[in-house]
Amino acid sequence: MEYSKYYTLMADGTIKQINPFTDNEVWSVPGRAGKPAPNGAALLQTPLKPSDFTGFCAFCPDRLFETPPEKSRLIQNEDGGYRRVDYVPPSEMKGMPWLFRRVPNLFEIVTVDYWKKNYNYVLSHANLNWKEMYLGDPVGLEHVHEILAYKLRSSGYSPERIHDLAEEQLYQMSDAFFGGGHELVIASPHFRNGATDASELFSSGDMTPEEHFQYVHFTIDAMTDIFAANRYIRYISIFQNWLAPAGASFDHLHKQLVGIDDWGASIRHQIDLLRQDPNIFNELGANLAGMQNLIFAENDHAIAYAGIGHRHPTIEIFSKSYFSRPYEHSEEEVRAMSDLIHACHAASGSQISSNEEWYYTPVDAVYQMPWHVLIKWRVNTAAGFEGGTSIYINPIAPLELRDRLVPNLYRLRDAGHIAGNIRIAEECEIRPNPLRYYLD
Repeated sequence: MEYSKYYTLMADGTIKQINPFTDNEVWSVPGRAGKPAPNGAALLQTPLKPSDFTGFCAFCPDRLFETPPEKSRLIQNEDGGYRRVDYVPPSEMKGMPWLFRRVPNLFEIVTVDYWKKNYNYVLSHANLNWKEMYLGDPVGLEHVHEILAYKLRSSGYSPERIHDLAEEQLYQMSDAFFGGGHELVIASPHFRNGATDASELFSSGDMTPEEHFQYVHFTIDAMTDIFAANRYIRYISIFQNWLAPAGASFDHLHKQLVGIDDWGASIRHQIDLLRQDPNIFNELGANLAGMQNLIFAENDHAIAYAGIGHRHPTIEIFSKSYFSRPYEHSEEEVRAMSDLIHACHAASGSQISSNEEWYYTPVDAVYQMPWHVLIKWRVNTAAGFEGGTSIYINPIAPLELRDRLVPNLYRLRDAGHIAGNIRIAEECEIRPNPLRYYLD
């Protein structure tokens, strides 16, 4: 395999990169790597009041009725175990502590009307029964009316127009809350434990490895439920936007799941590459990273390396499993992926804005793509040079990204903050073809 076309070190230190899976052309130029990683406006350092820990934003525990009706929550039992509780009655929601909640997105990317008008989609029996239960509770009915009114006001409806809507119209509009395909998985804390000002946000890296596993597992549960509720969904985009420069509307930790009736151009392109070479994610992914010494962490079921040819500094985390969809993985394999994702977030730090993006084999694809997660540091913005040349300047070269992460990973592992079975840097085995997705 000829790797030089994808990764070339010039005499002056410039690293020219071509991403094997997107064909992005990226240069990392000496000197620009010294730019500080955090970007955008500085986080507010306003002193916190005790009430801020539970009521700072609409995603906080004291403001449950400022989001659409909750679909499920994850709670911790007195014995330390975890359990999922679905369809909590609205009159009981405030009396049950939670670690994560799953709620519809109030402003959907792909709306319930999209599914209704294009596919004659109707709510499943389970979701319809939940809707009837929720609206049959006076607390739930008032909640839905208030949330709908807020959404309509935000969409430009006048108070008079909202007032004139018939009850049947409101009933139909509420389908978005009970059968839509755009959902959020929200973590309970807004600020980390012991925070003194508003800049000390609770991030993925602030969780314990067990908490992060529950977060990932709960997200996969949501994924399977969305597929089961809507037969027309072919792919679910799963992502996490952390801080405003990454597109987050709330600086409160949450993931998003968006069901779509297409794979999207990126997935289609990767499937086309698999048709030509079923082993390409080893050959131009893990193997290429290994030859360039970019692999910096692994465990028995997952591997992490600094990505090549991305517009932003990017960490790539791949499952080694034979299975290619998150919900097909064993608990041990999911935990392995979660541990590396958690460790990479912790090593990055909570002040760096980032996108976490999940990729996997679509439900209707026959060519297997390994489940992988990209964490993109949003520390640079494309400008005139990129627009005029389509050559993107990434200020942090892959080797520099690796070298920023490795010392933090050692420190965090020694402190017991990340999983102790993670192998770091020289401890990694670096075997050819570590991803087993392509095996028959």
